[in-house]
Amino acid sequence: QVQLVESGGGLVQPGGSLRLSCAASGRTFSSYRMGWFRQAPGKERECVAAISRSAIRTYFGDPVKGRFTISRDNAKNTVYLQMNSLEPEDTAVYYCAAHRTLNSGTVGTKPDEYTYWGQGTQVTVSS
Repeated sequence: QVQLVESGGGLVQPGGSLRLSCAASGRTFSSYRMGWFRQAPGKERECVAAISRSAIRTYFGDPVKGRFTISRDNAKNTVYLQMNSLEPEDTAVYYCAAHRTLNSGTVGTKPDEYTYWGQGTQVTVSS
């Protein structure tokens, strides 16, 4: 089992940047594929980015392509989401998710493809 704790959210002006971090407990972080999801009020939870166990494969949702990057540091049990050129439409609660897998090169893009979830961190983009 793994516990996930997100940090780095907050209020930022349009065009600004934020970096979210997700720290995972345990000693087998490298066995998990990771994802970042977001959910705005009245909307479904959507995958913004995902990364495979070994980081050889990544995925980005269409709304964030070219603006967000995902990375992981298996030595620090942490996955990051760098968000640049933020827009008001990026306002949401951002969640980190993890799923243990034997496959080093797969990513998950749907909520039901993940087993563990963090508590979420609010990101608000507003002037």
